[in-house]
Parts: sequence; structure tokens; C-alpha cells
Amino acid sequence: MQIAYLLYDRFTALDAIGPHDVLSQIPGAEPVFVAEEAGPIENESRTMSIVAQKSLSEVTAPQILVVPGGFGTRAVLEHEPLLQWIRDVHETSDYTTSVCTGSLLLAAAGLLDGAPATTHWLARDELAELGARPVEERVVEHGKILMAAGVSSGIDMALRLVQKMYGDEAAQAVQLGIEYDPDPPFDAGSPDKAPAAIVELVTAAFEAREAEATAKA
Repeated sequence: MQIAYLLYDRFTALDAIGPHDVLSQIPGAEPVFVAEEAGPIENESRTMSIVAQKSLSEVTAPQILVVPGGFGTRAVLEHEPLLQWIRDVHETSDYTTSVCTGSLLLAAAGLLDGAPATTHWLARDELAELGARPVEERVVEHGKILMAAGVSSGIDMALRLVQKMYGDEAAQAVQLGIEYDPDPPFDAGSPDKAPAAIVELVTAAFEAREAEATAKA
């Protein structure tokens, strides 16, 4: 079962690696990292790279597609070669998935018109502008499309996918195998729970980073 992880300049590493560490445990899984051109692709903070083993033209019919988010999404929202590849792959995939702002790319490709969808909480307005109907849920299903909200929720989405494909026990076994038992020091993982000052701080920081990414696009 080929599982394609789409990479592009300034993607968020955990958006890809979280689902990969879950889905790589599927029997017969054949993960492949793919980009327009094979080679190392830098993450959004320019602190690490993941090697795309194959180009888009070499991966045409994966059973599962995972589209990570990142500030780099804004630079490719109108990049037709990438969007057309997503459309083509979606036609034959068993499941098409996204994490964080990866759903912006699905929407830009026309896969989420009028559909319930999720993304990072700071990108919900952008998602709506691209034709989707944002909902405040950690994992959202729309047909064969599964979407995760912010970065860490990609693990939840991948476990949900394992559950759908192989049942509750398989998903529980994978969860235990990776010891996914979150116990964060604060209950501040959503804008509804975090202190107002923290929400303002993070909002300003993200807006600055998005502006920087847009300027460099």
C-alpha cells in the first residue's frame, strides 16, 4: 500500500512525520516522500530537511495521500502543477488526507467546495475563502477525505484512518506502540482554552511569520 507524503518548500515537519509514524505500521505500507523534484525539502523554520525520494511524475496512484501544512502552503495555493497532481491522485486514492493548513491545498485544488473541513485555528478564514466550510473539530471526515486541525492532530487523524481501515484493536495497538498518551503541562492547546494574552501573542507571531513567508514566495 503506497502512502505518499507531499512535500514542498516550508512545510511543517510534524505534519508529515506524525502521520508517517502511525501509518508506517500498516501491514504492507510503502511510504514515499514526494515533491515536484526529488531531493531535500526544507521545513518552514529552515532547520531541517526531509528527502523527497520521488518526483510528482513518479508517484501517480498512491492508495493514501497525506498533505502536510506549513507557511509554505501560501506560496503554492495557485501553483497549478501541484494542484493538478493532487486532483489526479485524489481520483484514484483510497483516502486523501491533510494536516493543519494542508487542507488549504485540498481546497485550492477544488476538493472541498462547500464541504465541512478543518485546519489550524488561525487559518479557518482562509479555508472559507477557498470554498470550504470550516468547523471547529480536531479531525473531520468528508467522504474519503480526512483532515486534521493543527500540527499535533495529524497523529489523531492517522489513528482514525487506521481504525477505519483495520478496526479498533489495530488502532489501539498502534497508539500503544507509539505510546501516544498526551499529558501536556497546560490545557492551552486551543484558542478556547488558552489565556487571552497567549492567544494574542500566538496570533501576532503567526501573522508575522505568514507575512514573511508570503513576501519570500
